[in-house]
Amino acid sequence: MIINGQRLLKNTKISGITLFPFILLRRKSDRKNKILINHERIHIRQQMELLIIIFYIWYLSEYYIRYLKYKNPNLAYRNISFEREAYANEQNTDYLSKRKIWSFVRYL
Repeated sequence: MIINGQRLLKNTKISGITLFPFILLRRKSDRKNKILINHERIHIRQQMELLIIIFYIWYLSEYYIRYLKYKNPNLAYRNISFEREAYANEQNTDYLSKRKIWSFVRYL
């Protein structure tokens, strides 16, 4: 379910965020952004595969490990396996129909 999260995201650089089962968007106009929506739907699939709570624990753990490695928050974020998979495939709107389970592991 896509929700306009304008209030929650207004003071951030975040265009969208997935908090299972919701996709929160900063701008109403982003509902039409197929690439952003596809990116966030990839995260929904990842979250379901890892039973949601395990996803968040893994995501945060990987972020902090990457942060210690790169000493740069943006670089740490971009190198999280879940984000690498989502960014690599966000333009392929057929990706989720062909994606195999736990595909994010290839991006570790």
